[in-house]
Amino acid sequence: MLHTPGADPRLPAGVVIRPLDLAERVDEALEVQAVAFGLSDEEVGIRRHIVQRHMKLPGARSLGAFTEDDGRLVGFVYGMPNDRTHWWSTVVEPYLRAGGAEGWLDGSFVITELHVHPGFQGRGVGRELITRITDTAEETRSILSAIDIESPARGLYRSLGYHDLARRVYFPSAAQPYAVMGAPLPLPRRVRLRSV
Repeated sequence: MLHTPGADPRLPAGVVIRPLDLAERVDEALEVQAVAFGLSDEEVGIRRHIVQRHMKLPGARSLGAFTEDDGRLVGFVYGMPNDRTHWWSTVVEPYLRAGGAEGWLDGSFVITELHVHPGFQGRGVGRELITRITDTAEETRSILSAIDIESPARGLYRSLGYHDLARRVYFPSAAQPYAVMGAPLPLPRRVRLRSV
């Protein structure tokens, strides 16, 4: 894979990661999420309000992966310092408590959403998004939830040091169970050696 001078060797050529005004570009982000995650129009509508509300919370931030040629959004991540009063925390807390991992809800940065367009998956975009956003966290660890199946996403999280804190976690609006995973920060970086 050829890279232009100064380009990030961890990303596919023509993709850059930079801050994303998620509240401003929520429809583009949800379009990526809909394709990557298989959301219906109704689910997209519900998530639009959730994302906009989340981005007003203290410490919430987001990054986007963009194509260099036309600035198209092809991936995004957002998260925030965890707060036990947030809906997500109130749902996962009993599962974590049952497994002796309730303490992970304190001092953690939550990865709320991470999605990459299928045409750009498996090429390091998701890894770079999650690593860069957690690099800016003041917290000493990170938590997230993912569908509780063996998937490329779960494999990515494991490769970054995330491990299962609770499994078979049921969210009221989700048909499938989730796993809650946690990792110490900073996440490890994969270094690619460049051939000469």
